[in-house]
Amino acid sequence: MNHSEIVSFLWGVADLIRDTFKRGKYQDVILPLTVLRRLDCVLAGTKDTVLAKQAELRGKKLENLAPQLRRIAGFAFYNTSRYDFEKLLADAPNLAANLRNYIAGFSANMREVLEKFDFDNTISKLDEAGLLFQVVERFKNVDLHPDRIDNPTMGTIFEELIRRFNEALNENPGEHFASEASTGPLGSCTCCLSIAA
Repeated sequence: MNHSEIVSFLWGVADLIRDTFKRGKYQDVILPLTVLRRLDCVLAGTKDTVLAKQAELRGKKLENLAPQLRRIAGFAFYNTSRYDFEKLLADAPNLAANLRNYIAGFSANMREVLEKFDFDNTISKLDEAGLLFQVVERFKNVDLHPDRIDNPTMGTIFEELIRRFNEALNENPGEHFASEASTGPLGSCTCCLSIAA
């Protein structure tokens, strides 16, 4: 898929959630899951090595594991949850709890970015509506690995999603993006998508 097809595919989640979320709230679902899926793809290659290293370091009773885990991951962040999108979907009855575990497994710097979305409430809402599995499955089916989607293209995808949200709200996309990018979660996400390439 090219970037336009990916945007359309991700935007298609709106069809799943339209009865549960107002149009102005689609971004509460789509943006954090886009970021999570990008991070999931980025860390896939070193995930098992990071988990093994964490177990080894804990066995040595070391306290500050972060520098070594970042080095193993190859990025300024890492994830120590045993879950990824594939494993999350394999345990459908416990998806909400496991998704929270997955998010909690990110290094502190990345959790800080993700917490700006207030995604925990969105997880609860999707779960209560019986939509969480379908939505996570849709994101699992898009490959956002940096070998396929480089950093500039990922930025374009993210900005195109933001533009669509703004059009749905009849806002001026430039104004909205400029104000959010400097202070809100959108700016942080653009940053995290940049380092995740």
